[in-house]
Amino acid sequence: MRTWRVGTFSMGASLVFLGLLLFFSKFLGLNLVQVMTSWWPVLLVVLGIEILLYLFLSRKEKPVLKYDFLSIFFVGLLGTAGIAFAFLSTTGLMGKVENVMAREERSFELPAFSHKMDDSIKRVVVRTVGYDMTIEATEEKEVSMFGTYRVQTAKKTKLLQSADDIIVAKQKGDTLYLNVKTLPNEIGPFDSQGIVAATILVPKDVKLEVIGNDNSLILKPRMLANDWNIENISSVVVDVVANSHLKVAAVNAQEVRGKDGEWKLSEKPNSENPDHSLPKNAIYQSGEGKYHINIANAYLVSLQTNE
Repeated sequence: MRTWRVGTFSMGASLVFLGLLLFFSKFLGLNLVQVMTSWWPVLLVVLGIEILLYLFLSRKEKPVLKYDFLSIFFVGLLGTAGIAFAFLSTTGLMGKVENVMAREERSFELPAFSHKMDDSIKRVVVRTVGYDMTIEATEEKEVSMFGTYRVQTAKKTKLLQSADDIIVAKQKGDTLYLNVKTLPNEIGPFDSQGIVAATILVPKDVKLEVIGNDNSLILKPRMLANDWNIENISSVVVDVVANSHLKVAAVNAQEVRGKDGEWKLSEKPNSENPDHSLPKNAIYQSGEGKYHINIANAYLVSLQTNE
């Protein structure tokens, strides 16, 4: 009577087969994930052949089957890993993991955007989505945007192919609306949001309104010839040229910064929270103060004056 320990041969054959497959995959250019998702059914075939082969060879004897549980456990562990790879590949999660592992942080230029202005446009409204931006007054009779964006991606191609992928311009009556879009991004546990650093040029004689989303903003009014209104920006830096005839008003600001004596401050009474810093109203004036920059509900307003 012969005794066969089922599992020993299966474990050995599985290790040999997997080792050879991994070895030749280096030369054949096979993907490791594809190898792990496709080879595991061989384990079941090898284990079944082992049992059938023993029964066939010992048909003249009374067969006694014993199981090598350690070997079977090891074979089962390899099989479970293969099944897990196959499941993740089927659900698309394996592709996500592969993309994350192959990702690099890359920077690209924003697609060029420009919109010609005519005399019918008196106002420009810019709605941001949380990206840091710079807005500058210009002599040109057009609104334009340029800059860069940084994303983590496994692809070397640009994420944005045209300006329509990042900004929408639409004229209604005498107003031009500019809506900045978020970068395309798949929703998932392995995805991260990209970063945009953009500069928008606006004709100096057009009224501007900026509606923020708790982002940072740098204003360069230069020789501004109209009014600007800024709302819901967390941090605003105003780069003012001396003798530019500007009046900068910060309303409900938690903090204002600048050289000594530049701001005229007044704190709002706050009886409900006497221990906390009070919101401030602050005014800066250059020259005649003919043109106004009104900043409402910003946490920090900084002033930089240049000669």
